[in-house]
Amino acid sequence: MLTKLSSKNKTVKIAPERPVVLIGEGINPTGRPRLARALAKGDMAYVQKLALEQAEAGADVLDVNVGSGGVDEVVALPAAVRAIGEVCDLPLCLDSRNPAALAAALAIYEGTALLNSINGEAAVMERLLPIAAEYGCVIIALCTDDEGIPSTASGRLLVAEKIINQAESAGIARENILVDCLAESAGATPAAGAICLEAVRLVRSELGCNMTLGASNISFGMPNRETINARFLAMAIAAGVNAPIVNAAQAKETAMIADLLMGNDELGIKYIRAERKKRRMS
Repeated sequence: MLTKLSSKNKTVKIAPERPVVLIGEGINPTGRPRLARALAKGDMAYVQKLALEQAEAGADVLDVNVGSGGVDEVVALPAAVRAIGEVCDLPLCLDSRNPAALAAALAIYEGTALLNSINGEAAVMERLLPIAAEYGCVIIALCTDDEGIPSTASGRLLVAEKIINQAESAGIARENILVDCLAESAGATPAAGAICLEAVRLVRSELGCNMTLGASNISFGMPNRETINARFLAMAIAAGVNAPIVNAAQAKETAMIADLLMGNDELGIKYIRAERKKRRMS
């Protein structure tokens, strides 16, 4: 199954047999007070700086979230889209559940955007699926609904099926849906990693969708988070995740090695080039 995202001049392809696509998570004010302050002031220069940093680190797509106290998303989201487009040509993932903000941003976006995120709550699907269909977006389907996040892998599969059925009824093709089986903190729920990975395998085998994941959630509240994230990301990619939402600088090497070992980097050329570049810069 092939999913395509695009900006004005760049297309990114997501498929099981292709290299992992990294969705850079850096433009999100949660836990980033400097970005929150910049957004409140309408300072898009800092947003541009973060976009360039993620692109340089190896992100293929940029997640853009402007939701913060004192920020009018209807103004800030299209402003961020415009500002990023002035300095960076990567496709964008618009992270909002504000229909007016999404419509304002999509009206000026040139290409096929990714919408993050639509879950299985009836009200959320009713508000957001028509917008995604109208603008020809790819969507992220979060495996949670009005009952919360299912505690079993099979339960998450059922939520994914529900969202996909609703999306297809709204005119969104299955290849334009990325499923997120939801990584929860392993420190809070000991079986969180195993449940998530099993759900990924089930969705891949039963539904065939391409898959994303906020991989770093697995380490929340734990020490040495970067190491946990890297190991979990490798496991998630092996299970079927091929477009994770990550810190690109931390995840790039893990993704390249996974591509090499899974046969998605022919002759290891991508990995070898990266290693040669690293040595030249050291």
